[in-house]
Amino acid sequence: MQESTVSKPIDAADELDAVIIGAGFAGLYQLHCLRDQLGMSVRVLEKADGVGGTWYWNRYPGARCDSESHAYAYYFSAELLEEWQWSERYPGHAEIVRYLNHVADKFDLRRNIQLSTKVVSAHYSEAANRWVVTTEAGEVVCATYLITAVGCLSAANVPDIDGLEDFKGQWYHTGLWPHDGVEFEGKRVGQIGTGSTGIQAAPVIAETARHLTVFQRTPNYSVPARNHVLSDDFKRHCRENHKDIKAIMHSTPNGHAFTISERKVFDVDAEERQAIYEDYWKDGGLRFRSCFQDLLADKAANDTAAEFLKSKIRGIVKDPETAAKLSSIDHPYATKRPPVDTNYFETFNRDNVSLVDIRANPIERITPDGIQTSAGHHELDIIVFATGYDAMTGPLLRLDIRGRDGQTLQDAWKEGPRTYLGLTVAGFPNMFTVTGPGSPSVLTNMPVAIEQHVEWITRCIQHMRQEGAERIEASPEAADLWVNHVNDAANATLLPQAGHSWYLGANIPGKPRMFMPYAGGMVRYRTICDAVANNGYEGFRRNDANASVPSAVASATVGPFTPNTEPAAPGI
Repeated sequence: MQESTVSKPIDAADELDAVIIGAGFAGLYQLHCLRDQLGMSVRVLEKADGVGGTWYWNRYPGARCDSESHAYAYYFSAELLEEWQWSERYPGHAEIVRYLNHVADKFDLRRNIQLSTKVVSAHYSEAANRWVVTTEAGEVVCATYLITAVGCLSAANVPDIDGLEDFKGQWYHTGLWPHDGVEFEGKRVGQIGTGSTGIQAAPVIAETARHLTVFQRTPNYSVPARNHVLSDDFKRHCRENHKDIKAIMHSTPNGHAFTISERKVFDVDAEERQAIYEDYWKDGGLRFRSCFQDLLADKAANDTAAEFLKSKIRGIVKDPETAAKLSSIDHPYATKRPPVDTNYFETFNRDNVSLVDIRANPIERITPDGIQTSAGHHELDIIVFATGYDAMTGPLLRLDIRGRDGQTLQDAWKEGPRTYLGLTVAGFPNMFTVTGPGSPSVLTNMPVAIEQHVEWITRCIQHMRQEGAERIEASPEAADLWVNHVNDAANATLLPQAGHSWYLGANIPGKPRMFMPYAGGMVRYRTICDAVANNGYEGFRRNDANASVPSAVASATVGPFTPNTEPAAPGI
């Protein structure tokens, strides 16, 4: 499909009901809801020259979704579900971009999307009760509501390593990949990073590179994706049973289309436990973490899964020294984003691939012709930074957002992000954050979280318009209660034990260490958000009136982790 270029520019000081920043999964659906359901005047501002959000930029070798395709989709439209067919279990970036372009065309969204438009600032005018949004080109638009749909993983993190500016070869970040690709044939490539992105990229790069050197700081678990072409029978099943599939996704804490087992690790003996792990390993993908209920609640239980996965690494990688480096993992399984792969560990059996442990031998600098570690020099033609993102807060803090009394978001979050429900920020009236810090977002199947966020925001704005309220703002007290609840939810799990995780902001020097996503599960989160709305949007001030105490949050308890808190629909 040939995509349109730049939409008609906004006139200076154009007046709209709402401005949405970002044209990915969240921005497209938010536009559809506000424009087509509420009849509002809306404009989406998108810095790329096409829709797709994170998938527009993430075109690195091997880029592929780690949620299964039939669940990685919008479920608000039965017609859309019945007409679109995914080709693989785990869709690649190109197929996801085609899907989002299909959605944009089907719902006639492009006429309200301005592409190639980078937002540089959004300032709230209290006197006018308007958000004044300015673009890099100097265009200005004013709107009553500001919705940030900038994504959780969209601010690329290029580490500050001495000498990068002097490197004579080419370097790339996986999150900012050239759309015409990169030629690795005959090249000596150095890849820095072994998170989810690096695990996907390394096997593909190694296929054509003269030599690939992987620089590993933190070894990682990974489960085979077992990707495959979807059968016609499965596609038909998805078309005919999408209501049941949606019910499953809405009944599980992670929003995926499979339930988590009710059994606990020590409910079975060692032999049966090993057999269960083997079955889930053969099935592959994120389903592995659903084989026992208590993997993220009980360290002893988690240790059994961790050792199983480490033993798989040692069994796959032939060189004992390399296998030891890859399996010397120091965090519990799934306390960092759990990658899925296609032949990642097998890649280290290739003659043209080597592994460098930069925890033992740190990178000292980048030289004109390679990378110097404390143990020696590696000559390179290309450097690939698979170093992830300034997650969750980075995309927002890189914008100049200023709320009431000119307070900057950077100042409001100087000690860590503080939101109410992950959807709003005290001191920033009429601003909503889709999948913001304090929401389940990165701990869930993202489209499920996005749909819930967008629908809650839409309902809130509709309520305001019906009540004649011009302004809504979270109270500081409500935000404090929510931050405490987010911390309690995280501490009820093993997740904070991965101290070097980007969930905690540990990958960004100087970033406050704070567990950012909500770990209480999507079901519990949805219940709390619904209660807040049903109780008259407690915890919010409208038109500067006093806010009620958010009892839905104050009374929320974390307690023992319950994997499936609602009856699940029939499985698939």
